[in-house]
Amino acid sequence: MAAVTKITVPTGSSSSALRLSSPPPLPSFFPSMFPKTLGKPLHMTSSKNPISDIVSGHKSLPNTESDLFFVNDDDDKPREECGVVGIYGDPEAARLSYLALHALQHRGQEGAGIVAVHDGVLQSVTGVGLVSEVFNESKLAQLPGDVAIGHVRYSTAGSSMLKNVQPFVAGYRYGSVGVAHNGNLVNYQALRAELEDNGSIFNTSSDTEVVLHLIATSKARPFFLRIVEACGRLEGAYSMVFLTEDKLVAVRDPFGFRPLVMGRRSNGAVVFASETCALDLIEATYEREVLPGEVLVVDKEGVSSLCLMPHPEPKSCIFEHIYFALPNSVVFGRSVYESRRAFGEILATEAPVDCDVVIAVPDSGVVAALGYAGKAGVPFQQGLIRSHYVGRTFIEPSQKIRDFGVKLKLSPVRAVLEGKRVVVVDDSIVRGTTSSKIVRLLKEAGAKEVHMRIASPPIIGSCYYGVDTPSAEELISNRMSVEEIRKYIGSDSLAFLPFDSLTRLLGEDSPNFCYACFSGKYPVEPTGKVKRVGDFLDDGLSGCTESIEGGWIPGNRSQNEVKELTWKQEVQCSS
Repeated sequence: MAAVTKITVPTGSSSSALRLSSPPPLPSFFPSMFPKTLGKPLHMTSSKNPISDIVSGHKSLPNTESDLFFVNDDDDKPREECGVVGIYGDPEAARLSYLALHALQHRGQEGAGIVAVHDGVLQSVTGVGLVSEVFNESKLAQLPGDVAIGHVRYSTAGSSMLKNVQPFVAGYRYGSVGVAHNGNLVNYQALRAELEDNGSIFNTSSDTEVVLHLIATSKARPFFLRIVEACGRLEGAYSMVFLTEDKLVAVRDPFGFRPLVMGRRSNGAVVFASETCALDLIEATYEREVLPGEVLVVDKEGVSSLCLMPHPEPKSCIFEHIYFALPNSVVFGRSVYESRRAFGEILATEAPVDCDVVIAVPDSGVVAALGYAGKAGVPFQQGLIRSHYVGRTFIEPSQKIRDFGVKLKLSPVRAVLEGKRVVVVDDSIVRGTTSSKIVRLLKEAGAKEVHMRIASPPIIGSCYYGVDTPSAEELISNRMSVEEIRKYIGSDSLAFLPFDSLTRLLGEDSPNFCYACFSGKYPVEPTGKVKRVGDFLDDGLSGCTESIEGGWIPGNRSQNEVKELTWKQEVQCSS
């Protein structure tokens, strides 16, 4: 088990005066519902700790890349980078946060943390891995109190992961604060440079740490107004929950890029979460969204609402409905299940093809495939079975197997496919590598024809609002026409969800969504450096912003050019 460090700040002293002391012994009981955490870096802090407390005394992770095979080529999807939860007024706040994070695990699978407040002290447990790997009974026993926040996040592998896992906790002269952030700040570099010029010292590569420094340098009183003032300087996507000694604060950026909802348990406890599926699991009733540009402050007096700033037209991420959110969630006031079913129905209406069976690329393509099959009057069957026991790393076979990563995750059902004309529905195509392997897999299993139907418009632009996507040059729809993509992946036909049909479906809500990944038109343009081929936009867990070349990547297709990717051309090309 990793070492535990307790950092205390003497009363009345500045945050630079630190005293280290040994931690108390950990409880020794581990009920079966909370498995032991073995071999995972763990970060535990207790006290009103300074910013430097974010960095733990862990050892670097071993370099295992030489003997483990990282299966990344079959993860050819945009990746949502995190999910957040906040609970106020429940004596089981940390345990409920643990359960809520389980429900949000699809939003982040490689790091998790919970911060709780007890007797005015913020206590934190963070670690690398799944929620069930980071937490067990003894860890949760160290998080008493009736207020807590939690965080899960996706990242790339690396030895610097642990110090960047949220929630972050920082202590200042007048108080302590914890923060969990979903999104990405597009003016992060400018803010960080300004703070460093004024003497701030950064311990992580996360844009979230900028928020803590802005709070520290604010002169606003009472303390929670420092949070409001700090958020007023941020640009980009942020749905955040903050924890102080006596308050829980939820904030959403003025554009409302990322989701954040509010609910309430039967005992009156207030709950915030990235998706309503988390509310359902802990038996909290959904009340409403945190509005774009709104700050909600929860304390013993109740819930107060503040307007962060006059907000423009909302630009909520449409990919929450296409891919990120669970189908049983309500996101931006709309059922995710109903949205995806409608996407499939549109494809069946506007891009029909003679077929014998409809299948899905599980799990995200299932609901759209059901919609397609129902509208087309063709049976839906499970032609691909997904393994739910596949982790991130695998032992590489001595003789490399073609499409090894995809075969580990997806197994074709020959009885469903053999001799059939198959429509396979997926949510998106990013680089095209996975789609080509899936088509080959289906044909090797005996499919007579394979027709790909994609329940989103072509992705031609990178996201800078909290989603990990490749550079524009790596996006296959930004480089190829539909017919070129069809030939590349080897399908008999290919059709995307027409952009115009998507906006018609959304109706009067259509202007309230962000379509930058489909149009290349950004509601808030990033400042500073942006992605190039092979680079990651710094997600706080990997990458070095200094290594990313400056300037925009030329060549994003305009929306007019995207129109040539409509199903009319696709069907014509495949006929």
